Amino acid sequence: MKKAIVIGATSGIGKSIAEILLQNDYTVGVTGRRVEMLQSLKEKNPDKICFCQMDVQDVSAVESICNNLVDQLGGLDLFIISAGIGDENKCLDFSIENNVIKTNVQGFTCLADWGMQYFKKQGHGYLVNISSIAGLIGNGEAPSYNATKAFQINYLEGLRLNADKSGAEIYVTDVRPGFVDTDMAKGDGLFWVASVEKAAQQILAAMQRKKKIVYVTKRWRMIGFLLKIMPYSLLRKL
Repeated sequence: MKKAIVIGATSGIGKSIAEILLQNDYTVGVTGRRVEMLQSLKEKNPDKICFCQMDVQDVSAVESICNNLVDQLGGLDLFIISAGIGDENKCLDFSIENNVIKTNVQGFTCLADWGMQYFKKQGHGYLVNISSIAGLIGNGEAPSYNATKAFQINYLEGLRLNADKSGAEIYVTDVRPGFVDTDMAKGDGLFWVASVEKAAQQILAAMQRKKKIVYVTKRWRMIGFLLKIMPYSLLRKL
C-alpha cells in the first residue's frame, strides 16, 4: 500500500485529494489547522489515516510534524502541498499581503524543501503542489495571491531541475487550477467553476501519468496559453 501526505486537507481540494487517495489504495497522513476536520477524516477511515495539526506559517515546526507523519505511515511515496490563502487587498494593507506571503511563499518553500530532501535521501518520490493559473499574470485586486503563486510555479520548475541533476527518481507536478468551488473562489462573474470532486479526479489522473504541469479543469490550459501572450492593454481590462 502506497503512502502519502496531504498538507492542507481540512477542506477544498486538499480534502478531496486525500479522500480520493484513500479510495485508491493509499494510506494517508493529513495536516491542517482545524483538528476537528482532521479527526472527522480519521473517524471515517480509522485504519488508513493519521493526522497532525499544522499551521504552515510556523516553519519551525514543519520538519518535526512531517517526520512524525512519516513515522506513523511507515514511509512516504507522495507528498502533496495544498495549503494556500489569498485575499483581495486593493488598498495594499501590508499586514494582509504579509499573511499571504507567510503561507504561500515561506510555508510552501519550507514544505517543498523538506519533501525534496526526504526524497533525495530515499532515492525516489513524488512532490505535487497546488499552485494556480493566477500565477501566470498580475492582479490589481489581490496582488500578493497572484505573485506568490507565480513564485510557486517558478520554484517548482527549479525543484524539477534540481531533482533531475540529483540522480534520484523524483517527480514534481505543478497543478494549476482555474476556478474550483472552494472558499478560495471569490468574486462575481466566475466561469468554468469545477467541483472539488472533479478537480481531485483530474489531479489523480495527472499524477498517475506523472505530468509536470496540469491545468484543472483541462480547458484552462487554453486560458493559460492566452494569459502568457496577452498584451498589457488587454490585461488592464480584466
